[in-house]
Amino acid sequence: MNTIRRKAPKSFQTERLCLRAPLKEGDGLIIHQAIIASIQELKPWLPFVQNTPTKDETERSWQTAYQKFIEKDYFRYLIFTKERNEFIGVASFENLDWHIPKCEIGYWINTKYSGNGYMTETVQELITIGINQMKFNRIDIRCESTNVKRRAIPEKLELNLEGILKNEDRAADGSKLTDTCIYSITP
Repeated sequence: MNTIRRKAPKSFQTERLCLRAPLKEGDGLIIHQAIIASIQELKPWLPFVQNTPTKDETERSWQTAYQKFIEKDYFRYLIFTKERNEFIGVASFENLDWHIPKCEIGYWINTKYSGNGYMTETVQELITIGINQMKFNRIDIRCESTNVKRRAIPEKLELNLEGILKNEDRAADGSKLTDTCIYSITP
């Protein structure tokens, strides 16, 4: 079966935010600073921060992210405020399956910017782009059942909670089995 790998926009805007692909020198440094500032809030949920990454590791990770963007394997975006051009977090189309086509949306935010609706605004725009431009037939948001803040976004956006998979994954630190919520939207 011949599949079409569609291009994602390299940048786009919402009412209060600018999002762009990781393509500028120094992106790794601003991402690293946000990870360090938010490590206590991110650590329970994200495997990549179980051991604090170095600046070089973060920079290499984002160089890889840009290469994957070009190859259409996944699309990560850096999120900045329009007003002050402050870096606030990351959102992505990931786990793409171009045969369907479908994807998951992933995201994290610098703690000092949480509670302002920025990530909800971001995810809403990703869904719009995913359905209208990328032509995804399915978009998922998956999260640990106890991650109340992450769950709040798909619930606010009225995505369908398809189910909670029991003992489906391991906690970010690998210490225990966790349940995974699967939210979805289809056009």
